[in-house]
Amino acid sequence: MEYQIADGVIAFSTERNDELPFYVVQPHQVHGCEIREVLDPMTTRQELEGVDALITNVPGVAISVRTADCIPVLLYDPVNRAVAAVHDGWRGTVQRLSQKVVSEMQRRYGTRPGDLKAVIGPGIGPESFQVGQEVVDAFAQAGFPMDQIFKDCGPKNPTPQNPMNGGLHIDLWKANQWLLEELGVSSIQVSGICTYINNHRFFSARREGTKCGRIINCIKMM
Repeated sequence: MEYQIADGVIAFSTERNDELPFYVVQPHQVHGCEIREVLDPMTTRQELEGVDALITNVPGVAISVRTADCIPVLLYDPVNRAVAAVHDGWRGTVQRLSQKVVSEMQRRYGTRPGDLKAVIGPGIGPESFQVGQEVVDAFAQAGFPMDQIFKDCGPKNPTPQNPMNGGLHIDLWKANQWLLEELGVSSIQVSGICTYINNHRFFSARREGTKCGRIINCIKMM
């Protein structure tokens, strides 16, 4: 699926069986907070070991993050002409990785949060992201607005139609939107597509297992 961000910018999330239209730089992610600037359009995954976010201000460099339920965040600074791709699983979200990336763009490129255009792509939705108490506690301790992102759905009651029925649920879409809004980012597209439910279109590690394929979430300036 393609995102309409601005003229001169290509951004998309691949669906099952999609082929990449050009070479895309992909990091080897570890659910950490390492941010790397990419200048070479042919940078390999092996060169980006342990990296969960990429930034660049070089036209023609296609950067991406790989997801299969985690939340991809794509950023574009139209004033200073720079882009970012961020891999936000729940650990990265708790560590405020999106905010760290914006800060790095400010440092390197002079980015102002209010100028940014953001996309929150397909990822596991709040009705499907059932978690343990330790995850809820991590978000609360990190200062997230729990009244907005947390819901106690009562005792677990899995059904064939909804194996994640009941239990404790976190809204990772809203959590990442809140992180960006807290900095002053106002132009935010939220795809609202749950990979767990729409696993016929997108890969879902929770439904299929961790060895399933990956969605490539890419952004590139022309």
